[in-house]
Amino acid sequence: MPMLVAQLACEESIPKKFLEQILLELKHRGLLQSKKGKGGGYLLARPPAQISMGEVIRALDGPIAPIPCVSETAYIKCAECRDERTCGIRMVMKEVRDAMCGILDSTTLAQVVESVGEAAAEMRAALRAVRSPGQAVAVTAATTRPPGGRPVRLDFPPKRAR
Repeated sequence: MPMLVAQLACEESIPKKFLEQILLELKHRGLLQSKKGKGGGYLLARPPAQISMGEVIRALDGPIAPIPCVSETAYIKCAECRDERTCGIRMVMKEVRDAMCGILDSTTLAQVVESVGEAAAEMRAALRAVRSPGQAVAVTAATTRPPGGRPVRLDFPPKRAR
């Protein structure tokens, strides 16, 4: 279902002109479609399970590389680098780029929406527990942890320092 720019800008507290620029860029990159007239607005060009976070970030911010000499699409040689093949900083930054791209390219919009929904449900449950005195609830945010990361455990209400 199409979403109006004005409605989205209001709901997300984003200036309308700024949001229009973002949406147009996403449309030009093939991630969004627009529909004119009554019932019009912007909508995803493909199902959310087929759009990766990497695509969205590249569309809005350009290449995913911490430094230009490790970019696959916008490579620029570092002025101070004598030998790229033996540059330790470049080696590490290439690993960082590969890890970032691996995560972003394998994470879809559908997965992000699902994770946000689960995190919101966990927070609502925790808040309900806080409002009920004497009931402690443990919330494990395992669904929102980074790959290979450790789950975060939150106990509500917090234990008081002695």
